[in-house]
Amino acid sequence: MKKILVAVDMQKDFIDGSLGTPEAQQITEEVVRAIREGGYDKVYATMDTHGPDYLKTEEGRNLPVEHCIRGTDGWQFPAEIREALTEAGAEVIEKPAFGSLVLTEKVREEAPDEIVLCGLCTDICVISNALLLKAACHEAQMKVIAAACAGVTPEAHEAALKVMQSCQIEII
Repeated sequence: MKKILVAVDMQKDFIDGSLGTPEAQQITEEVVRAIREGGYDKVYATMDTHGPDYLKTEEGRNLPVEHCIRGTDGWQFPAEIREALTEAGAEVIEKPAFGSLVLTEKVREEAPDEIVLCGLCTDICVISNALLLKAACHEAQMKVIAAACAGVTPEAHEAALKVMQSCQIEII
């Protein structure tokens, strides 16, 4: 059985930077545990990645808070996440949008039996990637580690988990 983990956007700006939340800070240890102890055959990590013109983009006009600008400190993974990803031999995928078609294609080519997601933000990038992966790998068992995800708000996190569950993604 081939198992893949996808750690979504565990970057400083989403944890304790420009868009950070206490809930995001609280899940970091759970994400590290998932990476290190999950027994995955392959680990992918996404990085929300924007350019200096972010505020002029469609996303920037709707969310006018600069974040995850390539090369900045906020774009980086915190040390504990970076170390766990390095130990796992993770493949890092930069993505300019909520969901990543590059990630979807790479995972589809792996033909996994199980795909597990964790990370930030449950109600934006985690759900976007989960639904793309569910469409591309519809026979794979899909799971989301609730304790290793955080949303923009606790309420948005719970709502996203419910939507994913209704799309046959197991919440663990």
